[in-house]
Amino acid sequence: MAVEFKDEWTQEEYLRAKKELEAQGRRVLLVDTIARPIEGADTVLYNPFELKNYPEGTVLVFYCDTGKETKERLAEFRKKFPDKVCVSLRGGRGYWRKTLRV
Repeated sequence: MAVEFKDEWTQEEYLRAKKELEAQGRRVLLVDTIARPIEGADTVLYNPFELKNYPEGTVLVFYCDTGKETKERLAEFRKKFPDKVCVSLRGGRGYWRKTLRV
């Protein structure tokens, strides 16, 4: 199955894409823009200087509390990280289910 890079991914789409892309050697990062990590998820705090150091083609999945703000800021993120793939996590932290597995 080919990964589709849409503006936003559900948690399930994120988990499936992460598994598939990392098997191909690409990094997929769940980026915390609100300084509130998601319990049970491996997250990276939003730091533009550090994120720019990841390899070209790295997938950055940004989240906030609801997903609305990160979706609205996608154009800003894409401009700031032109060599990365930027996606918003639909529903954000509030919709994350720590027991969901794929």
